[in-house]
Amino acid sequence: MSRIGKLPINIPNEVSVTLKGNVVIVEGPKGKLSQYVNPAISVVYENNQIVLEEDANAMLDDPKQKHAFHGLYRSLIHNMVIGVSKGYKKELELVGVGYRASNQGNVIELALGYTHNIFIQLPDEVKVETKSERNKNPLIILESCDKQLLGQVCSKIRSFRMPEPYKGKGVKFVGEEIRRKSGKSAGAK
Repeated sequence: MSRIGKLPINIPNEVSVTLKGNVVIVEGPKGKLSQYVNPAISVVYENNQIVLEEDANAMLDDPKQKHAFHGLYRSLIHNMVIGVSKGYKKELELVGVGYRASNQGNVIELALGYTHNIFIQLPDEVKVETKSERNKNPLIILESCDKQLLGQVCSKIRSFRMPEPYKGKGVKFVGEEIRRKSGKSAGAK
């Protein structure tokens, strides 16, 4: 049995949970999220706690898959509860000469050293803010109640200019350490 899947999920007072068949709907002050749960896992909601259990009668060929689903769906529902109550926030930093970011509503304009600027239309669930201060790298601050969607958006923005190991230029997370390499001059003697 999954060790993570066994843990109960505590539901805060401001969050409401609805079970409709195999779909768990979580609603809170930051938004509303839903997640389909495989029939091999049963979801029980009582006493402000959600407990996931493996269904012994479920027809699933691979018992290892059932254990994997147990931990997976527990983590997904837990992330949803945290998302609708507190929300998630990611900060991206643009490192490089002339790299800029600005936003108009949910459209981000990026200048990353290419011949043209890059425009990205973000989903409505993601809120964006850009900061550009003198003598500091520009920041993109993204907030959402959906952890999966937020990670996907950050990955997409980062993919336009991945941080490179020689000069450290590119789009990186705030606080991320880039492993630096010495150039070809370090090896010559």
